[in-house]
Amino acid sequence: MRALVLKAYGELEVQDRPEPAVGPRDVLVRVMACGICGSDIHGLDGSTGRRRPPVVMGHEAAGLVERVGPRVEGLKPGDRVTFDSTVYNPESFFSQRGLANLCDDRRVLGVSCEDYRQDGAFAELVSVPAHIVYPLPPGMSFEHAAMAEPVSVAVHARNLTPVAPDDTVAVFGEVLKAASVRRIVAVDIEDDRLALARELGATHAVNSRTADSVEAIRSLTGGRGADVALEAVGIEATVRASIAAVRKGGCVTLVGLMAPEVTLPIQSVVTRQIRLQGSCASNGEYPESLALIASGKVRVDRFISATAPLEEGPLWFRRLHHREPGLMKVILKPNA
Repeated sequence: MRALVLKAYGELEVQDRPEPAVGPRDVLVRVMACGICGSDIHGLDGSTGRRRPPVVMGHEAAGLVERVGPRVEGLKPGDRVTFDSTVYNPESFFSQRGLANLCDDRRVLGVSCEDYRQDGAFAELVSVPAHIVYPLPPGMSFEHAAMAEPVSVAVHARNLTPVAPDDTVAVFGEVLKAASVRRIVAVDIEDDRLALARELGATHAVNSRTADSVEAIRSLTGGRGADVALEAVGIEATVRASIAAVRKGGCVTLVGLMAPEVTLPIQSVVTRQIRLQGSCASNGEYPESLALIASGKVRVDRFISATAPLEEGPLWFRRLHHREPGLMKVILKPNA
């Protein structure tokens, strides 16, 4: 099969790879669409340390069931499906307690780190456990279904965060609309992303490259700060800004993972009694996410800038890495 391989940092190549093995409880999926995630872009340059070459990246995907293992029930060849990015053991300590995303045996598709290597879905075929596979709603395109993974991450963060209808929510970085609240303040460094955030529900937008985002949020809230901040970048500057932007007793939910470590203003967190909430991937939110996409309540089409065959993957990775204006989500099609 053909696969897009990260040969070395900064170097991608389409190669012939062996077809992945299919265990008794596995499903072999013919990948029809796979989105390039921001974490894949940072995997290209090695900045996160979680995409060690050689590896096949890609975890936002959908496709057709090609074959199922002998102990798989409820799925058959030809079924249109998507799948979780997290491979977990359903019998593990945390999975049994409703925390499958924290499973000690957890692996993420397309990730190669110190602990494991798990090839992903920038390939014609990928093998995944049946328990992380979800059928697509009728009529949903593979491209839209591939967006279920980032939607599920946003839904999981929303579910972990205490948000009330009258709250002000500050969003640092690109996150799909997280909740029905009175005021959503989008913060980014790209005007085109802020314009899209406005279109999709943000009531205010702040370009932190040209304005002080913390002061802007405080001015909108009588000097108190936002009730909640969602931090979806994962670098020190935005983590610290998120903490500074919330009111006393507020909550900062950390979703971004760009930097392995950041320093925290601990005195501000303690004396202002700020709650810091980590949010890891998703945990069973795929059905809700697919329903949100199918209903149009979450308009994933507005995030998709381009679709392209797998062979054009290196070109689109470069364009995304260079932060080409107006370019957001690119979907690769290994079986176009």
